[in-house]
Amino acid sequence: MKREIIITDDGSTTIRIPDWNENYHSTHGAIQEAKHVFIKNGLDLLQNQKSISLLEIGFGTGLNAFITFLETLDKEKVNYVGVEAYPISSEEIAQMNYVTELKATQYQVVFDKMHSCDWESQQHITEKFILTKRKQFFQDINDKEQYDLIYFDAFGFPLQPELWSEVIFKKMFDALLPNGVLVTYACRSSIKNAMLSVGFSIEKLPGAPGKREMLRAIKRI
Repeated sequence: MKREIIITDDGSTTIRIPDWNENYHSTHGAIQEAKHVFIKNGLDLLQNQKSISLLEIGFGTGLNAFITFLETLDKEKVNYVGVEAYPISSEEIAQMNYVTELKATQYQVVFDKMHSCDWESQQHITEKFILTKRKQFFQDINDKEQYDLIYFDAFGFPLQPELWSEVIFKKMFDALLPNGVLVTYACRSSIKNAMLSVGFSIEKLPGAPGKREMLRAIKRI
């Protein structure tokens, strides 16, 4: 399927799939969206923890993983698991401008290693940041009480409604540790209801630019 690289409104790149009329990130700003949804409203809740375990649903371009690395340099250990059924190509990776846009050229080697390292096994990107990339359909995730935080960054509901179902959110609920958090850019009644039905407590929050609201779900146990 054809994919093309586009520049979003904040100057950062993303991938567009014309046949689906779908983008990997918000066209209002890929970096801007990632920082608002996943960092400000997710990762920042764990700022007092020295060790963090994280699951990303939709590893994609590696933007969320790289920003998370930059935001956790003070942590003792970060265990980051990224699930992606359709990894992007090395040619596409080379066109992503996140390192320069984030003014993090000293960590170019980290971004490169995140993409070049092997799949299906733990990889020490640095001494403290451990990345496991899993080529896996989201329906096949069966982790149990492993994660403090989940970045739920799947393609949008109109394109793949089955990824926003009770079945998937039950898997997410089970994968989280007690009081674990899931954040997503989406805020649709059917998504909220699916989360509630599996046991999550829900918060509606202001969305990233271009989107009115987003959701944060908490496993309150």
